[in-house]
Amino acid sequence: MTTWMVILLIALVLSPLTWLIPSRGQRGQMDLRLQARRLGLAMQMAQQEWPHWLERQPPRQCAQYHRARGKNRDVWCYWQSEPGVWLDRWREASAPAELAQALASLPKDVYKVEATPQFLALYWGERGDSSDLERVASFVKQHA
Repeated sequence: MTTWMVILLIALVLSPLTWLIPSRGQRGQMDLRLQARRLGLAMQMAQQEWPHWLERQPPRQCAQYHRARGKNRDVWCYWQSEPGVWLDRWREASAPAELAQALASLPKDVYKVEATPQFLALYWGERGDSSDLERVASFVKQHA
């Protein structure tokens, strides 16, 4: 009887520790982010105000993958309103042909791509795998 009580007490003490073990999805996200760092991308969680006209509202906070840009580069910003459809802030599909083709190659859970004079940022839901990450990394490297 005493042995069972000791085993029960040990189990009660150790059971909250299982909450600290990351889930399979969290482990996958960590692996994806480490792989992104190896590919030369920086990542941070970013708060965003999304346009009201997007059909599916992305989460307020999502992963921002970014990379520094060279000087004298153009500035632009596009949102993916539905898979494969990229619109600017006036809701026009006005991307140059080369950029439009590159945007179409991105995963369907990339919400926004923004280019400023300092950096190129891509806001992604991270629901993909390493092949999606490689498509994201090649896009960022090509356009940064």
